[in-house]
Amino acid sequence: QVQLVESGGGLVQAGSSLRLSCAASERTFSRNAMGWFRQAPGEEREFVAAINWNGDSRYYGDSVKGRFTISRDNAKNTVFLQMNSLKPEDTAVYYCAAGSSTVRVRSAGAEYWGQGTQVTVSS
Repeated sequence: QVQLVESGGGLVQAGSSLRLSCAASERTFSRNAMGWFRQAPGEEREFVAAINWNGDSRYYGDSVKGRFTISRDNAKNTVFLQMNSLKPEDTAVYYCAAGSSTVRVRSAGAEYWGQGTQVTVSS
């Protein structure tokens, strides 16, 4: 069973930065697209960012463009989400996803999901 484990969430003030990490349990995920979604209470899950297997292609949701950056370290089987200029509306549970293509990941059709990490931004 493949596992994705997120870390790095927490409580920060508006304008601060956080870096989330997602470690995959199997090295085969160095060949998979990976991404991040988030879900706030009472809201639908929202696409945040995705990256293809070698990092050449990156995609972002409109609400985070210019503030968040997705990257990956295939040697460590880990994907990162650097979040800058955080806003209270960024408060959500952030989920890591992995799939066979960025198309599947971006459409929330990823094969694997992590358990989520809470990010809370205070005003």
